[in-house]
Amino acid sequence: MDKPSRMNPLHVLTLNSGSSSLKFGLYAVQAALARCLVWGEAARIGASRSEFQALDAAGQLLCREAAALPTHHAVLARIAQLLVDLDAPAPQAVGHRVVHGGPGLRAHCLIDAASLSLLEAAQGFAPLHMPAVLDLIRNARALFAQLPQVACFDTVFHASMPAHASVLPLPAALRAQGIQRYGFHGLSCESVVQQLAAALPRRLLIAHLGNGASITAVQDGVSIDTSMGLTPSGGLLMSTRSGDLDPGVMVFLARELGYDAAMLEAAVDHHGGLAGVSGLDGDLRTLRAAAPSNADAALAIRMFCYAICKQLAAMWVVLGGVDAIVFTGGIGEHDAVLRAEVCLGLSSLGVGLDAARHRALANPVSAANASCQVHVLPSLEGEQIARHTARIVAMT
Repeated sequence: MDKPSRMNPLHVLTLNSGSSSLKFGLYAVQAALARCLVWGEAARIGASRSEFQALDAAGQLLCREAAALPTHHAVLARIAQLLVDLDAPAPQAVGHRVVHGGPGLRAHCLIDAASLSLLEAAQGFAPLHMPAVLDLIRNARALFAQLPQVACFDTVFHASMPAHASVLPLPAALRAQGIQRYGFHGLSCESVVQQLAAALPRRLLIAHLGNGASITAVQDGVSIDTSMGLTPSGGLLMSTRSGDLDPGVMVFLARELGYDAAMLEAAVDHHGGLAGVSGLDGDLRTLRAAAPSNADAALAIRMFCYAICKQLAAMWVVLGGVDAIVFTGGIGEHDAVLRAEVCLGLSSLGVGLDAARHRALANPVSAANASCQVHVLPSLEGEQIARHTARIVAMT
């Protein structure tokens, strides 16, 4: 296989899976530049009518279809056929977003028998995500058997956190089992740092807000604290995840109500958060539509904004002041009302928006006299996966 160079880019297929969805992209990587050629997503995998769409680098729709895609393997086959139909360059490597590598994998790595074994052992650290990720990796290794494949971890960006931010207050025997604060959304945070580039502020807060949500404190481009902990279930309340709870809640549920591990997992990962509070849905758009006549929907939205404000303020102290806040993720990038509510909640710290710039998404969207800049940036996880994959392939 040709190595990437100035004249010879490496074409990397990136895969970012959920339990019933799969985002993909084909990138041409030269040095630190990852140029997107094709990207898209399959949704409702396993449903009677799955959704599949692909777009070009300019965001122009290439195809949109509803068809039966019963498995991730079927989606991979559809992606491979799409690339042939488009006469796109054939992938030379595959990069996977992997949520958690456990204590044994703290750096992006080539997927081989040894690393795959460690990934399988790490499933207990992120049971909401890892089974689907591992299933996709196995399918991709079967379909693209001749290509090198790389695992890119969301936890790596946060491996720089100091001990006082990463160690959990538990006995040494438990901590020796890998029980610590890892942090997540690392590839998203990296992409924000990459986009800011030469304008990267010394003290940066990143609010990654989507179905999963987290706040990260970045100093000189390095993560020093983040709201998520051992698993992606911690920190802020999210779409269906409870976020941080008094540990006594779990003890109470187990002792008094007879909850076993599976029931506890379902309560905090699938029935908590916005969905749990509202009793309606975990989608913020649905809750906003219902809020005028539904007190529980309004409460869920208020709790979400309150939690974001509180965590941003806490990380403000961690950094000793803030030069910029970046909103990213599906909600962070697209929900202008939420951004305005959060910035209003931080007004006592001098955060404020310029209404016209915010409406036009002209970064920075903050007011000229604000204490820090506010930016709205996309989460370009695919680009980061492509860069890491090309780097690791070039080393092999």
